[in-house]
Amino acid sequence: MFYKKPGLPEENEIVLCTIKKVLPNSVFVDLDEFSNKEGVIQISEVSPGRIRNIRDFVKEGKKIVCKVLHINRERNHIDLSLRRVNQAQRINKNNEYKQEQKSEKILEVLGKQNNLGIKEMYEKIGSKIINEFGSLNNCFQQLIKDDSLLSNLNLDKKLETALIKQVKDKIKVKLIRISTILKLRTSLPNGIEEIKNTLKQINNLSVKDKFGCEILYAGAPNYKITITSQDYKTAEKELEKIANLAESDFKGKGTIEIIRNEKRNP
Repeated sequence: MFYKKPGLPEENEIVLCTIKKVLPNSVFVDLDEFSNKEGVIQISEVSPGRIRNIRDFVKEGKKIVCKVLHINRERNHIDLSLRRVNQAQRINKNNEYKQEQKSEKILEVLGKQNNLGIKEMYEKIGSKIINEFGSLNNCFQQLIKDDSLLSNLNLDKKLETALIKQVKDKIKVKLIRISTILKLRTSLPNGIEEIKNTLKQINNLSVKDKFGCEILYAGAPNYKITITSQDYKTAEKELEKIANLAESDFKGKGTIEIIRNEKRNP
């Protein structure tokens, strides 16, 4: 990537590194996300247990994910650990870096369309976005939902408009689904109409709040409610609204039971 973070990482931060030199008792690495920063991994931090040959675990040119243990800011010395990074952290860091690379590519393509190099694109808009949102990808993920997100950054209007279009063309929103079973029982003479009315109120709520909601008959007295959203937190909130509405609307008309399906579908 062209962009490098200024300064030093924080202690306990997870960082992406490239191995540059392997010695019998230590490993020297470049911190890929930072400008001209080098770190060292002592042999005891390469892998748990006894290590007979350090090269069985590391080799020059390999990219690894490490944890920052200690920083001596006066000497610009960074101690790292390879063994203290778990699999989830490793996967998350690699995915985060890949997403940022894709976001930088959007900036690079936009620059070529406007006869600007990647350095100029960072000077004009990229650095301002990172200072405000922490990374290009963080910004672009939000920009998909909100065109006005960049309005306070005083960006070049032509580039801002073109960037919004590029982001929406290139980044596809991943939707998730969560579902619940709604059991509605009633002995009222017009019970079927009452059930239909409650389901209609749920559908109206989804239209009003603008979220995806599918209602499927799953055999009496079951109705499967599926919420589609861009994130689980929002989906859970909408599902809670539906449960509260159903209980309120069906009160006094029969019995209601809500059974959560814990399986989450991407």
